[in-house]
Amino acid sequence: MSQPESAANPQRRRPAHLPIKQASNRAVIVFLTVCTKHRRSLLANATMHQLLRHAWSRADHWTVGRYVILPNHLHLFCAPASPLENSLTAWVRYWKGLAAKLAVTGAGSLWEKNFWDTQLRQSESYAARWEYVRLNPVRHGLVTDPGAWPFQGELDHLPWHD
Repeated sequence: MSQPESAANPQRRRPAHLPIKQASNRAVIVFLTVCTKHRRSLLANATMHQLLRHAWSRADHWTVGRYVILPNHLHLFCAPASPLENSLTAWVRYWKGLAAKLAVTGAGSLWEKNFWDTQLRQSESYAARWEYVRLNPVRHGLVTDPGAWPFQGELDHLPWHD
């Protein structure tokens, strides 16, 4: 007898932050999604764009590669700044706190408590995820050309090494 759909594929209420696996012959790149609290549209503006870039630059235990900031969430690729730095949770907590202190939202907490992360396993995954991320503003009806979205960029080049 098969299990009901909900028992076979339960919805996760919290992301499972798996440990970062480092191999000497492969880059460590993590795909990260962070949402605003209650999915409020607070991020896609020039002030928040600059504020987030500043927070990521100050939070230097990890480096930020390509990113796209949407009204109520953001996607980015990141990598540890050194082989010994692998506390993604502490790094995200730090820059989220810094950004929240600098932002004036007037609406309480800026961020959802948690975040979603996936360590990339191969270069094809990196290319596919970036294509998904860069097309996000088009899918959300914000622009018709992904290159026209002003709240995206790249702080550091994160090369893939197989």
